[in-house]
Amino acid sequence: MAANAESIPSNPGDSNWGLIAGNGTFPFLVLEGARSRGIDMTVIAIREEASPDIERFASRVHWVSLGELSKTIDLLHKEGVKQAVMAGQVKHNKIFSSIRPDWKLAKLLLALPSKNTDSLIGAVAKVLEDEGIQLVDSTKFLGPLLPAPGVLTRRAPDELEAADMEYGLHVARHIAAMDLGQMVVVRDKACVAIEAMEGTDETIERAARIVAGQKIVVVKVSKPKQDMRFDVPVVGLRTIELMSRLNATALAIDAYRTLLFERDQMIEKADSAGIAIQAFAPPKHNADEQSAKKRKS
Repeated sequence: MAANAESIPSNPGDSNWGLIAGNGTFPFLVLEGARSRGIDMTVIAIREEASPDIERFASRVHWVSLGELSKTIDLLHKEGVKQAVMAGQVKHNKIFSSIRPDWKLAKLLLALPSKNTDSLIGAVAKVLEDEGIQLVDSTKFLGPLLPAPGVLTRRAPDELEAADMEYGLHVARHIAAMDLGQMVVVRDKACVAIEAMEGTDETIERAARIVAGQKIVVVKVSKPKQDMRFDVPVVGLRTIELMSRLNATALAIDAYRTLLFERDQMIEKADSAGIAIQAFAPPKHNADEQSAKKRKS
């Protein structure tokens, strides 16, 4: 399941690939994974988010601003792109405060029944498909970074941490189903903080302030119908470093549906800090959906 390698063309040259790049490490990992399979991606880099360093990692880079949907489509057509990947975060507050939509995006926004991030990006994906550009799973080239169920660190959660994980998973799955956030911070089976638009790290920092430095447990989950084409839960080395500093002693994540950036360094840092990390099998509806995708590929 994790690698999805069987669905990648055996002759990558038969189809041109594009990458729509946001911020962070994710776009670079996708480029590296694609290159290892002989695929040279055209990059459409979001000016407000993507790192300038991406020009050193890709042979063809075009810069667009948030809201320039028509220009993005024109560039993808010009490069002959038939399959595209979205990778890298676009901060929620920028989507709703900094965006200056062109006519195509403005028309799309007016037609949206709700204005949350999933609705917006899902609608963009539909526009791309209507233009003959298939948006594919953003983890297609990153199978090894999607953990299977089990304890990932040398230390397993202790009894209290395991109880907080169980409670946190129950709460986080309900929050995620309401599209409010995908992470909670727990202490003594009480929810200390719920992620909103501020993101993982700021939520952990807020929780640490609330409990005045006492031990906390972090729980991050996928949505019931997580669209892996453009919205993937991510945990990286920076988050583990933050947890170590703020006395967050354990982390629970969803197996198969959480991307671990810098996985080896991340696990090594967790081990040295005594942090326990455990991946849990997603709920049955997520598992069934994943199995169905695998059968179709």
